Amino acid sequence: QVQLVESGGGSVQAGGSLRLSCVGSGYNFSRTCMAWFRQAPGKERERVATIDFDGTPTHARAVKDRFIISRDNAKNTVYLQMNSLKPEDSAMYYCRKGNSGVCYGYTDWGHGTQVTVSS
Repeated sequence: QVQLVESGGGSVQAGGSLRLSCVGSGYNFSRTCMAWFRQAPGKERERVATIDFDGTPTHARAVKDRFIISRDNAKNTVYLQMNSLKPEDSAMYYCRKGNSGVCYGYTDWGHGTQVTVSS
């Protein structure tokens, strides 16, 4: 079955950096879109970044120029490099797989990894 396992979250001060990782298994990772979502307390889940099977990335406006999504198909892993973190980036971050190679729709959620940014 599909498994998505996130890691790399933690607590940092504003301006700091973290790198999240998500290992996918149970499907053809290299042919599948991958994405990062996040949810802060009291807020709806929002899409942070996506990466198509061919490596084409997109980033939400709120994180553009600060976060970078990438993938290593040899390791079945998608990354989210987060720089210049702000308190408003504090959230649970989730990995999702797409339902195809191009990121139009998504299935499955990981359990998430918590990111806390203090001012």
